[in-house]
Amino acid sequence: MEATKKLKKSVLIKQRKEQEKAQVGGASTAKLLNCPTSPRKMRLVVDLIRGQKVETALYILKHTGKEAAVRVEKLLLSAIKNWEAKNEGASVEDGGLFVKEVSVGGGRQLKRLRPAPQGRGYRIRKRSNHVTLVVDSLNNVNN
Repeated sequence: MEATKKLKKSVLIKQRKEQEKAQVGGASTAKLLNCPTSPRKMRLVVDLIRGQKVETALYILKHTGKEAAVRVEKLLLSAIKNWEAKNEGASVEDGGLFVKEVSVGGGRQLKRLRPAPQGRGYRIRKRSNHVTLVVDSLNNVNN
C-alpha cells in the first residue's frame, strides 16, 4: 500500500539528482551562486572561455586582469574535479576536456540607499550573479 503512495515533489527531485550523480561518465557541472559581482561584468570574463579547451581556459583566466576571473577559475577547477570524480581512472589530458557550456544569470540584489541632496535618497542596487559551468570530454561528444 505504501508503494502506491504519492511521493513529495522534493523527494522525487532528490532521487533524480542522486541518479544523475550515480551515472558514470559524461559531462560534469559546477555552480557558483550569489557571487557578489554584477552579471554584466561576469559575462565579459565567461565569454572568453566558452568553448575553449580546459588548459587554454585556465591560462586565459590566470592572465585576465579582472576580479571575476579569479572566481571563474576556481569554479572551472571545481568542475574539473567533479569530472574526475565521475570518470574514475580517466585523466584530464587524455579526456580532452573542454568548456561545453557556461551561463551567467542574475542573482539576488541588495538594495541600499545613498544620501542625496535636499533630503532625498538614491537607490543603489548591489547586484550578484549565478554562474553554471559544464565541462565535457571531446571523446563523449564524438560518440
